[in-house]
Amino acid sequence: MPVLHNLVNNKELKARMLAETEARTTVSFYKYFLIDDAKSFRDELYKALVALNVFGRVYIANEGINAQISVPASQFEAMKAMLYGFHPALDKLRLNVALDDDGKSFWVLRMKVRERIVADGIDDSDFDASKVGAYLKAAEVNAMLDDPDAVFVDMRNHYEYEVGHFDNALEVPADTFRDQLPMAVDMLQQQKDKKIVMYCTGGIRCEKASAWMLHNGFENVYHVEGGIIEYARRAKEQGLPVRFKGKNFVFDERMGERISEDVIAHCHQCGAVCDTHVNCLNDGCHLLFIQCSDCATQYQNCCSPVCMEELALPPEEQRARRAGRENGNKIFNKSRDLLNMTLAIPAPDRK
Repeated sequence: MPVLHNLVNNKELKARMLAETEARTTVSFYKYFLIDDAKSFRDELYKALVALNVFGRVYIANEGINAQISVPASQFEAMKAMLYGFHPALDKLRLNVALDDDGKSFWVLRMKVRERIVADGIDDSDFDASKVGAYLKAAEVNAMLDDPDAVFVDMRNHYEYEVGHFDNALEVPADTFRDQLPMAVDMLQQQKDKKIVMYCTGGIRCEKASAWMLHNGFENVYHVEGGIIEYARRAKEQGLPVRFKGKNFVFDERMGERISEDVIAHCHQCGAVCDTHVNCLNDGCHLLFIQCSDCATQYQNCCSPVCMEELALPPEEQRARRAGRENGNKIFNKSRDLLNMTLAIPAPDRK
């Protein structure tokens, strides 16, 4: 029986990936379909992907598959053929190929069996995730953006919306998709007569959100086919105006794909125009936030002087401070974190 997990540490695996000379392609895909034995499905797919030297993150559940992977350029067609033939539901599966990609998105393959392929918090036996809203292709998206009776709803987290979105799109200000679903229903009650257009990164969240809106009595529900990734790709291929502004946040080492040259966000420390997400270098924090190059230098890639101080301590003291500490949600949220971050910066050094 072959080993179905990684035997080499992350540091070595990342070094190997960076040393590769062959180009890689970053691809994301998902599919809602019934999987009777998720573990066996995971094990067989793992072996097939490892044989093609695929890296990435794949979630398997009884409701389907959700994947973000990188594949050597020479193996792309083989990987595509393997997926199409792996299960009837995956035949002609849409593959969202990254736009702004250096191929350095992943360095290891991790595949997990989960209860859901995207955590939604739905506990309603009558909900049918297959009854989704109408798909919109790139040209239809642009037309809807000019329709005064259409409301675009961004079904991504606040930190994703902050660096890029469609003009006038409604933000659902929550940290998680499970919190967004009921919030979106409440926020749109007065607009049930409108055309509700949901969108997200690659389609998986907005597709389920469209089904949830229909389940909750909304009738004119749409979602962007393939999400922002597919929309931007098709619009560029077809010579259409790309109406998405800024960056599309992605959940890999890149932390963002540049869709337009617009920079619509600001450094969380000094307020300068910037849309570069980073994680605080302090192992006891790792807060995800936006930081400009000047602040990265001033705060030594940390989110605050407090973390700078802790990072400068001997390793054993850093570990002692971290022991038993609850970091909570490690994502910068303006309403929750801005005051604390600002107060942590000594007054004479504030920009």
